[in-house]
Amino acid sequence: MNEIVRDLAIPNDWDRRGLPGWCYHSDALLELEKQHVFREHWQIACHVSDLPDAGDYIAMDVVGERALILRDQDGTVRGFHNICRHRGSRVVADDQGTCRSALVCPFHGWVYNLDGTLRGAARPRSFPPLDKQEFGLIPLDLEIWLGFVFIRFAPGPQPSVEEVMRPFADELGEYRTTDMVPTGGVWTQKSPVNWKSVRDVDNEGYHVAMAHPALQDLYGSSYYDEPFVGGLCRSFATYNPHAGRRWSVRNYIAIAPDAVHLPAHLRKAWIYYGLFPNAVIAVTPETVQFYQEFPLSTGETLLRGGIYRYREETRQQRAARYLAFRIDRDTQAEDVQLTIWSNESMTSKAFGGFYLSDLEYGVRTHHDHLRAVLPVMNVGEAPDEATMAGLNAQLRAATA
Repeated sequence: MNEIVRDLAIPNDWDRRGLPGWCYHSDALLELEKQHVFREHWQIACHVSDLPDAGDYIAMDVVGERALILRDQDGTVRGFHNICRHRGSRVVADDQGTCRSALVCPFHGWVYNLDGTLRGAARPRSFPPLDKQEFGLIPLDLEIWLGFVFIRFAPGPQPSVEEVMRPFADELGEYRTTDMVPTGGVWTQKSPVNWKSVRDVDNEGYHVAMAHPALQDLYGSSYYDEPFVGGLCRSFATYNPHAGRRWSVRNYIAIAPDAVHLPAHLRKAWIYYGLFPNAVIAVTPETVQFYQEFPLSTGETLLRGGIYRYREETRQQRAARYLAFRIDRDTQAEDVQLTIWSNESMTSKAFGGFYLSDLEYGVRTHHDHLRAVLPVMNVGEAPDEATMAGLNAQLRAATA
């Protein structure tokens, strides 16, 4: 085995310590993450209800890739790279919109059918004959699961979404998510931290009692996390019908109707389903949402998500959904601050790294998944940036 691989300093209690701080500010590691953690794993793009009619589309720019998801004239949801085959321009410039019967590149006017095939180039006599399939938009791997549209930019280790998500299928299927409709479209915001700091906070409930007074009031006594196994984790709580120290919680509990459309054990449940590497599908009796994060740089992250409701929503459900949104909004703001404080420490010489509680096994097992994909994260001291990719390749070969 190569000397540089054999002599790595890997602490004996590595699992409890989590990832070393250098993993949060290495540009070379980020490039490996973009490919092996993000492009090669399934990502939630939207929900089928975000594309109700033929010609409706959503564009998604993440990790150096541009995705275009649209509904074609036959009603099929399709995914393509948002790249014109002529000069690489965006085929659509907006984040969301509708095209009538074709996609027209805003650069030179090449026209594509909604199934991705090339309809024709502008001034076609200036080109040799162009095959409509060969010069069509490049398709993405795409799969729809319980109404959520998943895409993948490159072949990767995960099997189909249906197979990955099978442990959650029966329980989440009770919510009839396929039939839900949007409440406001896909949202985005930026946060000044490394993406892993966002996931580290979201992967454990140890901090709920101290940092999230509304959640603690709502369901703190019943909340528990389950670790990542096979790329999946789950956090479960049922809200306390006698809670109410916080205004939003008190009114939510007073207004929320009995969720008779759900089995008894889910009628007061707030559940979070985590999908490696970066996505969560969350349900309450009134709503379902997804949220995720993507790195923009080592120190900036794009947060992205969408919230969906029942099509035939009662006034009580609508009011309860609004109050649940207020609770989530406050929780997200609190989490953003926590991620900033934690992320700041990663460049400090005084910070010796995480030392995790047994209650933080969600963080520990997520880090295990990351180390399995990128074994260079096992190295205690920051490797040279110029040799990062080569070292990671050696480590992967050594553990294969």
